[in-house]
Amino acid sequence: MGAILRHQPGSARTPVRGKPVPRGASRLVAKEPLSVRLPKPNFGVLKRLTWPLLLIVLGFGAYELAQRLLPYADRPIARISVEGDLSYISQQAVQQRIAPFVSASFFSVDLLGMRRELEQMPWIASAEVRRVWPDQVLVRLEEQLPIARWGDEALLNNQGQAFAPDQLVHYQHLPQLYGPKRAQQEVMQQYQVLSQMLRPMGFSVARLELRERGSWFLSTAQGIELLLGRDHLVEKMRRFTAIYGKALKEQQTNIARIDLRYANGLAVAWREPVAPTAADTAVVQ
Repeated sequence: MGAILRHQPGSARTPVRGKPVPRGASRLVAKEPLSVRLPKPNFGVLKRLTWPLLLIVLGFGAYELAQRLLPYADRPIARISVEGDLSYISQQAVQQRIAPFVSASFFSVDLLGMRRELEQMPWIASAEVRRVWPDQVLVRLEEQLPIARWGDEALLNNQGQAFAPDQLVHYQHLPQLYGPKRAQQEVMQQYQVLSQMLRPMGFSVARLELRERGSWFLSTAQGIELLLGRDHLVEKMRRFTAIYGKALKEQQTNIARIDLRYANGLAVAWREPVAPTAADTAVVQ
């Protein structure tokens, strides 16, 4: 007898464990939870927007609070303190110079304008101005340090910068320097170098001049003139120091001028002997 087996579409087969499911069979698939299938919200954009908004709100609140408290904290200037070693100007002169700024309040006082006004005074090299809570202004001053006269109408400080005080009568004892305006610092530097080289020999500089063609002329307080030429000033001064100690020291009072423009030596111009007057002759007789 022959048996005929036919596949029934509606019949279900139970798959055997470990064996592949026959083709055409169906199986049940577990569905994922709804929370997994839905897209997750992105809070990164919200965080990036929250911080700037929070900072804006805080800044606006601080500004409003400051505006409301400012009238109670902003007081009139009650005191201006001046500090610094003042030898050439008085505190009274300083107070008078900045008097127009005192009428302002603590926060509205023009510190930059006050500093510029002070530094326009000839004897003030630099000024520092700052507020001191609750109603004071502190001023620190540094005076000019005059080292020499510059021409006939100004002084030079230790940085080679010229300044012109009202009167130069009290500074005639300072050495006098000359030269083009652009060469102020160069002349000051040469003066400092030459002064140090002449000091061990007992000389001091009374006049130093840089002439138009670039040559240097020096006159000592002891009445000796030095012609230095255009260049190699230090080398020429060393040569003069060596020769002076050996051959010229004993004749110092008779020396009028020394020419150092030579390559390997120097030339000395002697003072002319003073002829005796009739009164001197009578006394001698």
